[in-house]
Amino acid sequence: MSENRLMLLDTASLYFRAFFGVPESIKAPDGTPVNAVRGLLDFIARLTTDRRPARLVACLDADWRPPFRVALLPSYKAHRLANAARNIEEVPAALQAQLPIIGEVLTALGIAHFGVPGFEADDVIGTLASADKGPVDVVTGDRDLFQLVDDERGVRILYTARGVGRHEVVDESVVAAKYGIPGRSYADFATLRGDPSDGLPGVAGVGDKTAGTLITRFGSIDGLLAAVDDPEAELSPTIRRKITDAHDYLAVAPDVVKVRQDVPLPAYDDTLPSAPADPEGLVELANRWGLDSSLNRVLNAFGPPAA
Repeated sequence: MSENRLMLLDTASLYFRAFFGVPESIKAPDGTPVNAVRGLLDFIARLTTDRRPARLVACLDADWRPPFRVALLPSYKAHRLANAARNIEEVPAALQAQLPIIGEVLTALGIAHFGVPGFEADDVIGTLASADKGPVDVVTGDRDLFQLVDDERGVRILYTARGVGRHEVVDESVVAAKYGIPGRSYADFATLRGDPSDGLPGVAGVGDKTAGTLITRFGSIDGLLAAVDDPEAELSPTIRRKITDAHDYLAVAPDVVKVRQDVPLPAYDDTLPSAPADPEGLVELANRWGLDSSLNRVLNAFGPPAA
């Protein structure tokens, strides 16, 4: 195992990738699609084999659109609502049916997994990463979590946008190279640029390059806002006007974009299991859902490395 390394899974990011990447023709004996379940298990097996963490937590969205973020910015993820009155996310029915199976399998394996009411998985990940003595690997396909990179504490992102098997290791130098900003400034950069996939409008007329230049020059959104109020600051009239016009957005957006690090966590054991927590239950799940091969890969990955 690697120096007590903690691996944190952005679980929804992984099972969505599995659902859309693994054929829906992968089914249980009764015909139920299990492509997301099997894909997620295969991802866990691959990641733990490649990275050899000593500890593992599968972090979940107990609230994918937390009220505190919506209150600040009503557009937050609003385009992904299937039922606005009930705050239900648009999720394919074939995937929704697999989510309880994923929970049962993780429980039987003994993998710590939880969400916290009122918070997203990102916030659980941020809290776990900030409290841990490290090193920490955060597995996600979501760039929002780039804000957690911290070379000093050994927090890095295993970014799965190109695939779990081809994940990119993102540290402060990678963030700086990608966006031309200091390595820990991603949250302020993302706030300025915006993110349509999350319903974040950003500052009108400010793209990646301009956002990177402004954050590098002024250090943060607070520093930028102070410069806008300073007639002597080196800001073009156009940029000064754009930032001024976006004042209401910039007053609230940083607290929407920033990952929380103060989530009240339940009791949990993050030790990578050396044996299933419920062997009989795991056999039953394997037989019922046709998961033998994927579960065997996970169990083999959790064992000692091959000589």
